[in-house]
Amino acid sequence: MARPSRAPERRAELIEVARRAVVDRGVLNLRLRDIAEGAGLSSGSVLYYFPTLADLLQEVQREAVARFCSARELAASTKSSPGERLLAMIRSGLPTGPDDELCVLLYELGTIARRDPVYAARHITLYEQQVRIYTGILEAGAATGEFALTADAVAIARNLVALEDGYGLHLTQAVPTLETATAEAMLLSYARTATTSPLEEPS
Repeated sequence: MARPSRAPERRAELIEVARRAVVDRGVLNLRLRDIAEGAGLSSGSVLYYFPTLADLLQEVQREAVARFCSARELAASTKSSPGERLLAMIRSGLPTGPDDELCVLLYELGTIARRDPVYAARHITLYEQQVRIYTGILEAGAATGEFALTADAVAIARNLVALEDGYGLHLTQAVPTLETATAEAMLLSYARTATTSPLEEPS
């Protein structure tokens, strides 16, 4: 009887090694040899599972996008009212700082999206999924009368995601230009204006 293939397991191991390498070294300084050494393999062995380094990094990006969006959906889904869900979404979207592994990973891989259509497409998916979650919350709040939106729900959602992205870049720099609490307060300020809601914590 033939032994079961270890290819799926080995691919998962390489994705994990590549993920750590991107966070530690940065995507622009990453070489195939770094992945091979981290996995205890030759470069040729890595290419057996992934034809190019770009193919491997695309899988790293796919996993990171799915993990980030799932975490945000979960954070919002555990709350009962639209206001609580909006607060949870805002708090789940900002990096905790330069050491926030998942956010740093997404920003690093986002640098490739400027030149590579495949990376750009997944980066767009990340943006659109977050906009979709925000839009659903905003529309629910408007339908129940909890929110009185000052603009179209999609436009507000897009602004919230864009603000998160902008503040996130500042928060993940080697020397952050602001703190997470400050960025969160500015996001909440915009959300309160856009929804005409105090967005207060439930008592």
